Amino acid sequence: MTGAGERDPAGGRWWQSLVEERSPVDLRTDQPHSARMYDYYLGGKDHFPADREAAEQALIASPNVATAARTSRAFMTRVVRFLAGEVGIRQFLDIGTGIPTSPNLHETVQSIAPDSRVVYADNDPIVLTHARALLASSPQGATAYLDADLRDPERILGAPELRDTLDLRRPVALSLMSIFHFIPDSYDPHGLLRQLLEALPSGSYLVLSHGTGDIDPAVAAAAEAYRRRGIPTRLRSLAEVESLFAGLELVEPGVQLVHRWRPDGAIPADLTDAQVSAYGGVARKV
Repeated sequence: MTGAGERDPAGGRWWQSLVEERSPVDLRTDQPHSARMYDYYLGGKDHFPADREAAEQALIASPNVATAARTSRAFMTRVVRFLAGEVGIRQFLDIGTGIPTSPNLHETVQSIAPDSRVVYADNDPIVLTHARALLASSPQGATAYLDADLRDPERILGAPELRDTLDLRRPVALSLMSIFHFIPDSYDPHGLLRQLLEALPSGSYLVLSHGTGDIDPAVAAAAEAYRRRGIPTRLRSLAEVESLFAGLELVEPGVQLVHRWRPDGAIPADLTDAQVSAYGGVARKV
């Protein structure tokens, strides 16, 4: 096993972060976590009773929460295929990664461009325990996992794992999927975005999806279920989500409900806007 920043001669991969060498982490299984609840909605297995109980309460308030999670995941896959395939982006920074759910971002982009380089960042201890899966890069490319919080951009941007994997002189796609609705206004979401984007060169892209209460009033009740369990949640309107892309050049068709952003085919007749209740968009830094 090689050290951080060394090449593994057997696999030809960059191992930027070694889970084996970290101290044991406290998974805090008695407290619900949004990443594990999201895993539950997606039909995963990496969640605990506290997560399942909180997720079920959210589903009681808004039965469409699971559908929203699945459509947001599909949006992410379409977007990174577009960026890797049509745009030619080869570097990705995914913050708020969550528990690995195949296909992961790096699996998608490296299936198109095997030399793509991906850095994942998340602050959930259980995601840290799955870092080996996240680091399973193609031999030509690289992946790294960074244990960091979106609310600390300086920690993310200054991390050796990021600096050893990405070249910030070249365009980077910054992916913030289903994470900003857990950032209340008191944390200055626009300021957090500004710090991250200022570190990226022209030609970089922002990819963002965000829950909304614009269409289905029940989503607000689901957000309250999160808040009651200590998970800050702030739904935002279309105008508020569009404001997160201020100063960037939006890619057509702009900010849309995620299932309406360049769908692969016909939108299923039984999939309603209310079921999705999440906006998404892609924009270029000029």
